[in-house]
Amino acid sequence: MCGFVGYVNQSNVDKNVVHSMADRIKHRGPDDEAYFQNEKASMGFRRLSIIDLAHGRQPMMNSTETKVLTFNGEIYNYKEVREELKELGYVFKTDVDSEVLIHGYDAWGPDLLQKLRGMYAFVIYDIENDEVFGARDHFGIKPLYYYDDDETFLWGSEIKAFLEHPKFNKEFNKELLPIHLSFEFIPSKETMFKNVYKLLPGTYFIHRNGKTETHTYFKFNYDHIDENQTIEEDAKKIRTIVHDSVDAHMIADVEVGSFLSSGIDSSYVLAEAAKFKPIQSFSIGFEDSKYSELSYSTEFAKEIKQKNTPLYMDGDDYFDILPTIMYYMDEPLSNPSAMQLFYLSKGTRENVKVALSGEGADEFFGGYNTYLESFTFERYQKMVPKIIRKGLAKAVSGLPRFHGKRFLTRGAQPLSERYYRVNYVFNQDDRDKILKDPSLNVDTGAYTKHIFDEVAGKDEMTQMQYFDINTWLPFDILHKADRMSMANSLEVRTPLVDREVAKFAATMPIKTRIHKDETKVSLRRAAEAELPEKVAKKEKLGFPSPIANWIKEDKYRKRIEEAFNSDVAKKFFKPEALMHILEEHVNGKSSMQKIFTIYTFILWYQVYFPEETSANTVDLVKRTQI
Repeated sequence: MCGFVGYVNQSNVDKNVVHSMADRIKHRGPDDEAYFQNEKASMGFRRLSIIDLAHGRQPMMNSTETKVLTFNGEIYNYKEVREELKELGYVFKTDVDSEVLIHGYDAWGPDLLQKLRGMYAFVIYDIENDEVFGARDHFGIKPLYYYDDDETFLWGSEIKAFLEHPKFNKEFNKELLPIHLSFEFIPSKETMFKNVYKLLPGTYFIHRNGKTETHTYFKFNYDHIDENQTIEEDAKKIRTIVHDSVDAHMIADVEVGSFLSSGIDSSYVLAEAAKFKPIQSFSIGFEDSKYSELSYSTEFAKEIKQKNTPLYMDGDDYFDILPTIMYYMDEPLSNPSAMQLFYLSKGTRENVKVALSGEGADEFFGGYNTYLESFTFERYQKMVPKIIRKGLAKAVSGLPRFHGKRFLTRGAQPLSERYYRVNYVFNQDDRDKILKDPSLNVDTGAYTKHIFDEVAGKDEMTQMQYFDINTWLPFDILHKADRMSMANSLEVRTPLVDREVAKFAATMPIKTRIHKDETKVSLRRAAEAELPEKVAKKEKLGFPSPIANWIKEDKYRKRIEEAFNSDVAKKFFKPEALMHILEEHVNGKSSMQKIFTIYTFILWYQVYFPEETSANTVDLVKRTQI
């Protein structure tokens, strides 16, 4: 696991800039650093050594020294690909997966990507053709950004590295603020910085002659669902696939540990990993047992005879680290579990360099309770004509809140507007109340409608999963996992977000994903063979925390009040409206997530645009690790 940076068009750029850029992301690779520079390009690399610790230094060149590679991630089938390349005559000097990439691109060009199984982001500079090639893994486990303003082209593992380049024009992309307020992330290639783009999952770019083009080499789809499959058959196949995936994800020349919560996903991954070798697990919790899962995780680890290390955090830990968290995130992300994940990664890194985690099971196997509502809405839409549903929605729109009003209102909407992820935090009416410039407000459903259109012929549950796999998973879940772990120089691997696991999940019919009111039913059946029944059937909790109660405490509420009346708040919002939301929460009438989304955005803006903030705000920013 590593981090890399680079740029072309480097006239009038000091040769040490690439070093400064790499230093910005040294948390991604504290073990080593190296650089490549010629008259046209500069590349920097920071290494976290996991495989073949003594070799594999990057940037790495091909045998003819015409191509240069920087790579972040792991290729789990690199030994098989290496054998193919040996048959073509390629000679290998190391046992690292990065050498497979540089020779593989030399042999096959972009077609190399069709052969890879792993988590990766890599860039290859073609010296002879003055061309940059960059690629990102199938599901976006590893990050890759680029900055392109038609004059300057930069790339890197994290946006913050661009701050060191003299030709990087740091500008807030204010048009995306309402999108962020709706989703808590930006569900597209755009970012909160103008002219900075994410390379999307399953995509590669080619930059040549001053132009950048992107191509999709992989797109998850539900084109091969097999309605003949049964729960029992799918559970059996899942057991084999998960076992094989965990085995592949265990490859390392350092000790591998595992995250462990009380839920089925991380428990299943740990149980499978323990079949191969003894493995330490790590869990995070609070002194308040109402929000802590430590008793479950400790008991489970004891049952399977594996060591578990419990870690703790409190309210001060949570709120003190928030500015630093926003720095490491690059873009604002208001998922409250990020702080737990930061401290979990921190404690884990004190013991191991690599940890397995259970992300992805809910998206691929149907684990979110909200998927259950698709059946109710589909029945309603079949029974009640559209014109009547629209009439009922209009009739109740002006009435006071009552049980069933939300259902009638949503029942008249297409899924692209109704699905709760589209208005995960603030809906359009909510944003109208808080935005200082109402002209910024846009229809967030329209922003992501094309994703639903791609699976328009599928049932609603499948459309929801498809949407989550293409938005929530890469831009929230995996983004958070990468940033919080790498902030602590820890490599996190996700065996359930895997090419082979996803390939099978795409064939599963609804009846083997959800049965009656039970989510991810086939995965649970598979896990029952390995886990205690109470774990396999445990209701999904997410990553619970006492933050909703902490916000009501004076010392933490005052921090939020200060932010809600800051220069940043006055620049973008109506402070009185923000204070009203906070007051309602204290009185038990408002959403904690709304408060947290605004608060974390303000902290993020203070961290990345301190020149626009007041003196007391700058003091807060100094607590981050910029």
